[in-house]
Amino acid sequence: MRHFLIKVSKMVLSFLFLVVLVVGVTVGYEFLRVVFAPVYDATTMSLNYEIIGSGEKNLILIHGLGGSKNYWKKGLGNITRTHKLLLVDLLGFGDSPKPKSDYSVSVQIAALEKIILKEGFDKGNTVIVGHSLGAVLSLALFAKHPDWFKGAAVIGLPIFTSKAEFRKEMSTHSRFDQLAVGSYAEIVCMLRPLYMLNWFKPKNVPDDVFSDAKKHTWQSYYYSLNEVILNTDLYAIADRIKDKNILFIQGEKDKTAPLANAKRFAKTFSASKFVEVKDGDHQLFLKNPDTVWNLINQYF
Repeated sequence: MRHFLIKVSKMVLSFLFLVVLVVGVTVGYEFLRVVFAPVYDATTMSLNYEIIGSGEKNLILIHGLGGSKNYWKKGLGNITRTHKLLLVDLLGFGDSPKPKSDYSVSVQIAALEKIILKEGFDKGNTVIVGHSLGAVLSLALFAKHPDWFKGAAVIGLPIFTSKAEFRKEMSTHSRFDQLAVGSYAEIVCMLRPLYMLNWFKPKNVPDDVFSDAKKHTWQSYYYSLNEVILNTDLYAIADRIKDKNILFIQGEKDKTAPLANAKRFAKTFSASKFVEVKDGDHQLFLKNPDTVWNLINQYF
């Protein structure tokens, strides 16, 4: 029995050593990816993007945290007949560059401006559509260039009164979600190659969207969360576009972006419309894209 226990102990220790080794190598590699990345240069680095459709109306589609342009590729049949769509990978996400940067609102907006001007989506007949992180950036972009756009549709807008409220909201989520936005968020993000496996993929997330969620760095994720979502004063942004057409689309069961906060914020705008989608969660677009496209078509 003693020899058996010694053998089992050695096996356990070997397994733990292997786990520590794999974790260490993964964290080290992800850390060094950022350390040796070039510093962001707006003049030489351009976002990855795609244009779909040939309609007379224009839409710019901006994804959320950890997303990519492929997020929007569900249910495109009808919308591409009436609209030309500009799908963008934000800086640090998808197949766009992932340089050393603070990933602030101003940096992301400057990168988007470059593409919008290049492709002529600045002529006043464009609606910006943003989800979550992209919803914040959509409002910031609209406020900076109100003459460029016809309006904005924001989906799952994450607006919080403070970081404390954000942490309280996330405390009701899974332990993993709490870790992903907590004090150890950078390390959790570095470990994503180990846990972003196909058997963990939610059923309503397409394969390409799930695959793209592995492409960001810990820096682009962590800084975007803090600098854009948590540190942006949306009410200050609203002051510049209070009379503009804003469509708010929020899921009734959205546990990531508080429904009450979004409703309160929407009242800031004189020409806004707030739509609460029954049974919709934070990824309501992936669950029912036709509902989102129809709402946008009807409002604009």
